[in-house]
Amino acid sequence: MLARVDDLVPTAPFTEADVEKLETAFLQHEQADCPVHHHFGPGVYIREVVLPTGAYVIGHRHKTPHINIMLEGRITLIGQDGGHTELTAPQTFVSGAGRKIAYIHETVRWQNVYATDETDVETLEAQLLDKSIAFEEAQKANDLLLSYDTHTDQDDFSAAIAEFGFDADTVWAISADESDQIPLPHGGYKIMVAPSFIHGKGVFATGDIAAHELIAPARLGGKRTPAGRFTNHSKTPNAVMVRSDNGDIFLFSSQSISGCKGSSVGAEITVDYRQALSLSVGDK
Repeated sequence: MLARVDDLVPTAPFTEADVEKLETAFLQHEQADCPVHHHFGPGVYIREVVLPTGAYVIGHRHKTPHINIMLEGRITLIGQDGGHTELTAPQTFVSGAGRKIAYIHETVRWQNVYATDETDVETLEAQLLDKSIAFEEAQKANDLLLSYDTHTDQDDFSAAIAEFGFDADTVWAISADESDQIPLPHGGYKIMVAPSFIHGKGVFATGDIAAHELIAPARLGGKRTPAGRFTNHSKTPNAVMVRSDNGDIFLFSSQSISGCKGSSVGAEITVDYRQALSLSVGDK
């Protein structure tokens, strides 16, 4: 998480318990923007984060050693012995398992590099990171605040699919059918699939997405990607599905969408199923 505080960071040697106390204190403060981008290639996942000037950072605990690439900025890493190490980009090094505490002097763009063929970010986070009890509890509290009344979206979902002759059970069965599922192709994305208050799982922004930006392919060669399978319906959507000349379908933003704050996932990306289904029904 990232917070703008100056009086909480220890200057003397500290223990893991001290880090957790510090994390709990940080989580009581407003969290800074920290957009996260995900890059996938053959056998590699690169997790890129932008850390803003003036923020203190406590990272999640990494389970394994990994390559770090600091592309931009200036940062001070704070060791558990109380020592301070200042780094100025560019830097490339291997760090061990564990956590990082840092102060951002100048906006930092930082990449963690992992050897893996996995492309689901939720799965990758479970494999690569340990999230503390304090963080998980803060997330639950935040979720309660965000669990606004979704009945409007749910009722409009029922109305939307009824217009195309579907009922909810049929739509859920189609969604759960994995026979036409493919992973996102290699490339860079600002999204992840995560639990949704609208229904089941949804697609969420991790990086800031501009209006009318390509978010991800939703259907390629007749196969659905996670963006095609998990994007939920809303009466007030922030994205649309667009069909290309060859019949592939892509998810585009219709307005700006905010990404991560302090490691909390950003806004859910939604479409109007009337608009999305009009593209798919056209294939029948």
